[in-house]
Amino acid sequence: MPDGPARTRPRHSGRRPAIRGFAAKALSLCGILNHKAWMAGPHPPSREARRWPYAGIAAMTGRDGGADLHPIGNSPVVILVRPQLADNIGACARAMANGGLFHLRLVAPRDGWPQEKAWRNASGADRLLDAATVHDTVADAVADLHHVFATCPRPRHIVKPVLTARGAAAELRAITDRGLRAGLLFGPERAGLDNDDMAQANALVRYPLNPDFMSLNLAQAVMVMAYEWWAAADGTPPRALVTHESPVADKAALENFLVHLVDQLDACGFLRNLPKRPGMVRNLRHLFQRGEVTQQELRTLHGVVTELAIGRRRRGRLEPDDLEPQ
Repeated sequence: MPDGPARTRPRHSGRRPAIRGFAAKALSLCGILNHKAWMAGPHPPSREARRWPYAGIAAMTGRDGGADLHPIGNSPVVILVRPQLADNIGACARAMANGGLFHLRLVAPRDGWPQEKAWRNASGADRLLDAATVHDTVADAVADLHHVFATCPRPRHIVKPVLTARGAAAELRAITDRGLRAGLLFGPERAGLDNDDMAQANALVRYPLNPDFMSLNLAQAVMVMAYEWWAAADGTPPRALVTHESPVADKAALENFLVHLVDQLDACGFLRNLPKRPGMVRNLRHLFQRGEVTQQELRTLHGVVTELAIGRRRRGRLEPDDLEPQ
């Protein structure tokens, strides 16, 4: 676990998590949002229940103590330098968890640490905040790391390599795969990193965004790097067909359907124009060969063709030629 020399401050044990979103709706449906009436009722709750009266909802949502998050491999450390708002620290933890990052270090947070609002805004990424360490200086926060990248919207005439987020993620993967420890510096919300902060970095990271409007909040900046870090080693194909457990039909099954379809089109007279018939059949083949038809879809199409062939006269409308003269 790449945690350097730091003073670790425990989070307050008596903190009551805020109830928002789905949990609040669930509480309303359960009829227990009227907490005051419960506290004053004939059967007052226990001391533990007073501290956390929503344990049932937490167990239901899996958010009691946050999601079951752990470090994934030798992932980079995220270092927030002089963060100003606890809400943003919580949002950064949420972004980190989405990208498989776990280690969080705080350099001189403006309002001290811990802060309840951070957990309130982490949406279940509590364990990252529980494990976060506080440092007095950037030098202290990066002391045990081998490579540090600093995010910076403007290089400010500093002679250092400047990477995109994607390029930085690729280099971070190469660095950590060698067993070295790496970190990412993010500056304060208002002004970003200063020159002394960036002097601690091996390289700078600049996101290629709209040059006429490059404005990200702190959590968004962390999310971009977290995503690129995860995507750099993710094997998800860029495109996939979801068939809902119905396998894609092979060429033999597709040919069997096309034979059925052409046979019925011949029978109903649709292909009666013999000079055009070969081209019309080829067009039908192109239509069905263009995509990936599932076996279930072919079964449905077989049924459609059959019903069109025999069902119209039995249950549907009658064509003028079928009407007997009165």
